[in-house]
Amino acid sequence: MFELVNFVFGSGFTLIATIVGVMVFLNFVPVGLWISAIAAGVSVSIVDLIGMRLRRVPAAQIVLPLIKANKAGLDVNVDQLEAHYLAGGNVDRVIDALIAAHRAGIDLNFERGCAIDLAGRNVLEAVQMSVNPEVIETPVVSAVAKDGIELKVKARVTVRANIDRLVGGAGEATIIARVGEGIVTNVGSSKEHTDVLENPDYISKTVLEKGLDAGTAFEILSIDIADVDVGRNIGAALMTDQAEADKRIAQARAEERRAMAVAKEQEMKAYTQEMQAKVVEAQAKVPAALADALENGRLGVMDYYRMNNINADTEMRKTIAEVSPVNEKEQ
Repeated sequence: MFELVNFVFGSGFTLIATIVGVMVFLNFVPVGLWISAIAAGVSVSIVDLIGMRLRRVPAAQIVLPLIKANKAGLDVNVDQLEAHYLAGGNVDRVIDALIAAHRAGIDLNFERGCAIDLAGRNVLEAVQMSVNPEVIETPVVSAVAKDGIELKVKARVTVRANIDRLVGGAGEATIIARVGEGIVTNVGSSKEHTDVLENPDYISKTVLEKGLDAGTAFEILSIDIADVDVGRNIGAALMTDQAEADKRIAQARAEERRAMAVAKEQEMKAYTQEMQAKVVEAQAKVPAALADALENGRLGVMDYYRMNNINADTEMRKTIAEVSPVNEKEQ
């Protein structure tokens, strides 16, 4: 009886340990992905799957893109995909881009695709743009012709992604800035704004010939002028502003001269008042000087009377001169 109990307990313990071991194995190793890989003809071993789990790499993000690449005929392996994932890349997007490039006949290898992805660019969108060019619409560019008329120009730039220059190449903002600069240059070199209105395609041809896509991640296919509107008369506005500024300067100078004239007049008035005061002061000394002269014999009595007669005659002449113009007016 005791032996039977030991056998039952031993068998039960073994069964439980086996079940626990199987559960741990199934939880630790994605057997479903392993079976899918074998069914797809992809060489992925159990050891590779265990290594991914130990390195904390999601096996599904490696195995499923590997199956996709294998079915598309791409030559990639587990180590390459896992290395790109550990570097912070998007494995699935790179594989999709490689498949799209392979189908379109674009020369793009795995290493190049990984470099573009790690550079922060969407490699799949780049391949799609290389196959299907994109149209970039510039904002309204304001430019002034030589006759002073402002023109507002909007352009559409058709670009295609350049796979070879995606790493280190400038983006759409540079294309828009260069096209805007070319539009301003061409409009500014036109003598009349009507020349631009008559031949807007001249702008696109001239700008396109400048090689604006140099150093960018794109290849410019065409530049089309979408809209040209006439804006303000900048030349007239500038002339008006200049005339207003000149008028203010002239007014300021005139005000300065007037202030100087007023100051000079005040100075002359002060000088006149000072002279008058000196004259009054001198006149006040005359009686005392006459008295002293009479007393000391330097002036005779007849001389004094003769001087009074001269003063009286002078006053009479002044009175006659002041009254005469009034009588002439009355007559």
